[in-house]
Amino acid sequence: MGRGDADEHGHRRHGLGLLDMAVWILEQARQKSPDDPPVNRALARLYEKRGNFAQAIALWELVHKVDPGDDEALSKVKDLAANETIARGQYESAVAGSSGRFPRNNDDTDEPETPRPGNPARKRTEPSARPERADSDSDTSPLEKRAAREVTTLKARVESNPTNANAYLQLAALYRKNGQLDQAKALLTRGLGPTGNDFELTVELADLDIEPFRQNLAITEQRLEDSPDEELRRIRVRLLKEINSRELDLYRMKAERYPSDTSSRFELGVRLLRAAQVEEAIRELQAARNDPKFLWKSLLYLGHCFKSRNSWKLARRNFEEALQNLPQSEEGARKELFFQLAQGCADAGDLQEAVNYATELANLDFGYRAIGELLDVWQERLNQGA
Repeated sequence: MGRGDADEHGHRRHGLGLLDMAVWILEQARQKSPDDPPVNRALARLYEKRGNFAQAIALWELVHKVDPGDDEALSKVKDLAANETIARGQYESAVAGSSGRFPRNNDDTDEPETPRPGNPARKRTEPSARPERADSDSDTSPLEKRAAREVTTLKARVESNPTNANAYLQLAALYRKNGQLDQAKALLTRGLGPTGNDFELTVELADLDIEPFRQNLAITEQRLEDSPDEELRRIRVRLLKEINSRELDLYRMKAERYPSDTSSRFELGVRLLRAAQVEEAIRELQAARNDPKFLWKSLLYLGHCFKSRNSWKLARRNFEEALQNLPQSEEGARKELFFQLAQGCADAGDLQEAVNYATELANLDFGYRAIGELLDVWQERLNQGA
């Protein structure tokens, strides 16, 4: 089958709804001619349809590189590109998302947020399929020259002592920083044998496998900000669930290996909650709350765990303890805790306490999740019952 035939056949398959088959056919055609513009263009369109935006960007850039006059390719790169950096670990954005809401049990009609509290902020890595710029003195910046020297030094360390797992990890981290995910994965895979399947190499490989999904999620969320679209919302839901599932496996592996590592147990508990595995989430979060560094966050998530089990007394107790232990700087979490307590008390029929908590929140931010209107409703109902 020629490349043109693969392109046309791929589109016919897509027209029948067999998107995965269409992608597979074009990927096979691309293996024979990786730089062929018609194949890359067709595959980029299918990647975009499936939500693989990072891969689509890489292919559109290849099309533009081969044919600089292709205006569609340049336009697509700009259209699909996400912000230069993605904040990971910011509590309000990671947990509450753009809606300002905290975790709920998810189904296909909801939009789950993938919580990442505790993870360091990570700069967005560029797609590993992106073509590298040709080396020349005029094109290479001082930073790129420095990075090249660091790569050379670390490669020498790996070659001189192939059983040293730390050398593989350092070089893989540098590849990852430079957006060279394929090189990082190949290096770590090669290092498994000489290091006796080192656990840290295995963990880093598992995390690298998740990174393309994170890239696609970042691009999806950026595109949703620019132009809300129902199909993009569905893609976002699928990506969030996929990322949470993979991160759950990753942190379970780390927690089982290091049971006293409260950081891993906290992260595992959060992801179990997001997956609606509430009983196990409670066990992990209760273990994590013994560490002062994770006390208030564990209490907050425990509140959501018990709320999902319709155990309001336990949920309220944990929300209140989280509020008592909340650092002064956590203004967003403070507002949300007041809201959860106000709403929970109202749902439980304790209107006086609902009004009290709502008043505290209204004093901080009268417009937060329509608390002013809710306060009026609850106050009126309380007065009518007096």
